Amino acid sequence: MSQYDNLTFEVQDSIGVLTINRPKVLNALNQETMQELKDLVERIAVDKTVGVVIVTGSGEKSFVAGADISQMQSMSALEGRQWGRFSQGVFNAIENLPQPVIAAVNGYALGGGCELAMCCDMRIASEKAKFGQPEVLLGVVPGFAGTQRLPRLIGKGRAKELLFTGNQIDAAEAYRIGLVNKVVPAEQLMDVAKEWAKVILSRGPVAVQLCKAAVNEGLDMDFESGQAYESEVFGLCFATADQSEGMAAFVEKRKAMFVGK
Repeated sequence: MSQYDNLTFEVQDSIGVLTINRPKVLNALNQETMQELKDLVERIAVDKTVGVVIVTGSGEKSFVAGADISQMQSMSALEGRQWGRFSQGVFNAIENLPQPVIAAVNGYALGGGCELAMCCDMRIASEKAKFGQPEVLLGVVPGFAGTQRLPRLIGKGRAKELLFTGNQIDAAEAYRIGLVNKVVPAEQLMDVAKEWAKVILSRGPVAVQLCKAAVNEGLDMDFESGQAYESEVFGLCFATADQSEGMAAFVEKRKAMFVGK
């Protein structure tokens, strides 16, 4: 894919690595970066060569330190609302990519950076990572769905504590409360993220994508409706070559050779 001013995207062995590349400003999300992210995510969604996406930040200090405050400072109420809705749409598109998305959080994940990590399917954090929603320190609330995703991930009480205080937490605490899946030494972060990606790629691709859809859709339903949705995608699996191959391989005690169909 073509190069962007504020992003890089490289694909190797079906793993796409998307890097927010503004290290001089700790990878802060300005409007130009978000527009590029929207365009890139739309292209990834239809790219059959990409099986798993890893999202990370450039440099050693920051994943994404937040939205670009210098741009937001002079926004009107209408402009602020439009900026929030646009950015929510970009993060929703990441959350709803057919491919699994792993956040490799290499440093500060604050404000919009924490919200970016939360819209990914899984989060691996460097021991140096810091998380927080410090918007109340600026006199605003999170605008990229932080008030919605955070309580869904860690529970209402803990989410309110972070939202109301604006305090930062380290990677160990983020792991303890369920905000991240794993914490690793900084030098191992990308290797571990790629190992996870390779494991996912070895599974039935259609089944993985349908699992993601079932979780994402089901969480917005009542339990009975979620079960019904699961039954539908479970049934769809039996129309795929991967189901035939996976079950045949199990019975024949061999490794399955999935084709993603």
